[in-house]
Amino acid sequence: MRGRALLMAWLMLVTAAAACGKEAGPSDSLVARAVAFNKLTIGIRFDQPGLSKQTVDGRYVGFDVDVAKYIASELGVDEDHITWHDSRPSSRETDITSGITDLMVATYSITEKRKQVVAFAGPYFDTGQDLLVRLRSTDITGPENLNGRKLCAVGGTTSAEQVRDKFAQAVQLVEYPRYQDCVTALLAGQVDAVTTDDVILAGYVAQNPELLRVVGKPFSKEKYGVGLRKDDIEGRAAVAKAVRKMISSGEWLESLNRNIGPSGYRIPPPPQVTEQ
Repeated sequence: MRGRALLMAWLMLVTAAAACGKEAGPSDSLVARAVAFNKLTIGIRFDQPGLSKQTVDGRYVGFDVDVAKYIASELGVDEDHITWHDSRPSSRETDITSGITDLMVATYSITEKRKQVVAFAGPYFDTGQDLLVRLRSTDITGPENLNGRKLCAVGGTTSAEQVRDKFAQAVQLVEYPRYQDCVTALLAGQVDAVTTDDVILAGYVAQNPELLRVVGKPFSKEKYGVGLRKDDIEGRAAVAKAVRKMISSGEWLESLNRNIGPSGYRIPPPPQVTEQ
């Protein structure tokens, strides 16, 4: 009996030691995975000037990119150990739940529907939906002027449908995979306006100030959050803490002034960051 008891005690010690030395797995907290692997895969957009864009030399720049880097740094992961993933609007929830990305920092509006699938820390930025038009299109002063006109939006978003359902039932909706495609169509006269959040549109105005303008009358309220797995309580708390620190340090405003300021966009006050 004594020998059996000693054997059981030894097995318990071995099991405990193995558990202590176990590496973080895919289902573990974001914090545990960052510590264990010293790397993160972060979902962003590659086509949003001022927010998140891949440059011709392969770098990633913009406000969302700066937010993502700051969070990663606070989790102990430096910039060289970040893998950037181009997350389309239609795949953001799947990218998170499948483990393709550890974090989502991709102009990702916090909504009750999305909170059924993923968790958010934030908001880290407040914005609103608006219209991008050609500079000389002075007759378009708001979404109610779009009846009979062509309105472009990115597939997988609800921006264009919101205009049709609430403001202009006779608008003609056009969808493209990327915002840049919509902007190209607008410049070519193939559509009359592009709709999404005003801060995204401002980035395209900064690239083409002599050709484009934002109407400047937001007609919705959007709050950008950092998306992560729904049950990751520790991860939500760590990300929210990092965003609050970025705001209080002044780096939040510095990044916005550097990336968005040149467009003439009015920078809003910092939001109240929570775990959702």
